[in-house]
Parts: sequence; structure tokens; C-alpha cells
Amino acid sequence: MKAIRVTRYGQPEGLALQELPSQAPGQGEVLIDVAGSGVNPIDWKILSGAMQAFIPLALPYTPGVEVAGRVAAIGTDVDGFSVGDEVFGFIGVVGAHATQVVASVQRLAHRPARLSPLEAAGVPAAALTAWQALHDHARIAVGQTVLIHGAAGGVGSMAVQMARLAGATVIATASAHNHAYLKALGADTVIDYTRTRFETEIERVDVVLDLVGGDTQDRSWAILKQGGALVSPVSQPDASKAIAAGATARHFATRPDGVQLAEIASLFEAGRLNIDVQVMPLSQAEGALRKSLGRHVRGKLVLDASR
Repeated sequence: MKAIRVTRYGQPEGLALQELPSQAPGQGEVLIDVAGSGVNPIDWKILSGAMQAFIPLALPYTPGVEVAGRVAAIGTDVDGFSVGDEVFGFIGVVGAHATQVVASVQRLAHRPARLSPLEAAGVPAAALTAWQALHDHARIAVGQTVLIHGAAGGVGSMAVQMARLAGATVIATASAHNHAYLKALGADTVIDYTRTRFETEIERVDVVLDLVGGDTQDRSWAILKQGGALVSPVSQPDASKAIAAGATARHFATRPDGVQLAEIASLFEAGRLNIDVQVMPLSQAEGALRKSLGRHVRGKLVLDASR
């Protein structure tokens, strides 16, 4: 097998595709021949070394959190998956940018046939983050209004669609060239954050999904309704500001969940969710991480494990 290897913390320079010994699945695990793996901000955040206190890793390691591919072998005590099954999943915090991975079946779901393997590779982490933010943490309800910051990215584009499916009115912030894209996904209103301060354009909302952090998050308290919720997987909201606003603050780390992912897969299969992917070769992982680091990728960036 081949895998991208990180030999030192810092910038993406020096990431290389290397030959490694093949792996074997253990109890409750399967071996996956990888078709593609998604690129996510967590990849370069771990690579930077900024998260060593929370995610200590021995060097070298293989980055990547999500894959799609075909089951090549199964370990013991595996139910519901067989050799040859097409699967996808959020497999953990590292290991995905490779031609083969071993993953727990509890983190996997069967790939919806409506998605190609490379499209499916970009779904798990972003879709689970959006799902858990809206349903588990914000408790989104029919008739509410949701403001989504950073809406054109992987998580944001999933969240726009999921909020719409939940019966909410969706307001999104994004640069002008992404407005038509977000409208097509179901956003009712799109605000160009480069030209307009969002808090001057909208009335109070029930939920803010903050995928940006910093000043954007700080300014969001002013437009939350009493009893509203600000949810962010990016940074910890200020508890004192939440109290002053009469709102709830939530910060969370996305958890792998095969059951939730199977539910999300059914929405893709029914044509109720869509994903836009940009594909680069696995051998160009360094360039892909640099592109992700620029924070202006529309939809998801995916690495093709065959190249």
C-alpha cells in the first residue's frame, strides 16, 4: 500500500507518498481499498502542531479523516459488511490519505449508489459535522431561522441543505461568487461578508452555525434571539457573552457515527442532498492541503487514491 506521510509538524512542505506494509483488519474492523479521501481543515490543523496537546501523534503519521472505497477483507465479529461492499466513513483523526485503510465498522456506512466513490469520499466528516451541529447541538426545529457562516465550504454547504430539509429559513454568509451556488442549495438569503456586515442586514435568528470564528463569532451574539443557540465546531464560544445574550453556546468535536452516516446516505440516495467536489491526485496531497489552508474551497476537496 501507499500512504502520505508527515515526518515533522509545520507546513505541508515535504509531504510524500511512500510505500508501507499492508494492514490487516482486527476485531470489528474491515480493510478498505481506498478510492478517495476527503481533505478537511482538521488535516492541516493537526499538521501545524497546534493540536498536539489534544491529539498527540507519533511521527511519522498519515493524515486524513474520511474515505470511500471497497471492502477488501473483514476481521472478526463483523456484521453488516462483506468483501466487495462499497463503503464510506469518518474513520478517525488520521490515516485516510492512503491507498488502503483499516476502519471500525461502527464508523462506516454503505455508499449511496447515487454518489461516485470520489463524491462519497467528501461526505462523511462534513455531513456529520453539519448534522450534529444542527440536530444534536442546536436542536433545529421547523419554522426557525438559521444563520450559517462560511456556508460555501464543505460543512457549510451540507448545513445549508440540512437546515432547509429541517424546515428552517436559511441565511448564509459567503463571498459574492458563491451566492448562486448557495441559492441553488436552498439558502433563502445570502450575504456577501466582504461588502456587508451581516448584523445590519438581518433580524434576530434562532440559530447561528459559526464555521469561521473570531470577530464573526463575536458579532453574532447581537442577532441571536433570546433562547437561541450559537454552535461552533471551530472555536469555543464565550460563555459570558452567551449569558448576556440569553442564548446557549455550544462547541463540539465531530464524532464518527455509522448510524447517522447511514441516515445521511439515505438522503443522498433520495436526491435530497448533493455534494460538489474538486478532485486532486493523492500524490499531490501537499498542494491539496495548501489549497485547503487558503480556506476558500467551494464544497469539498478530495484526493483520488488511484493517482
